[in-house]
Amino acid sequence: MAEDAKKSGSEKETEGRNFKAGMAVGIGSAAIVAALLYARSGKPKKKK
Repeated sequence: MAEDAKKSGSEKETEGRNFKAGMAVGIGSAAIVAALLYARSGKPKKKK
């Protein structure tokens, strides 16, 4: 709390933007991994 009082408005805004961008990257990465796993699970397995 004390640290927030020391930061100026623009620093808080930048920090919030960085947090939102980080969340978007994390969610996007998870979506890509889920899509790849789903695509792989539908393929029939090769028999030797």
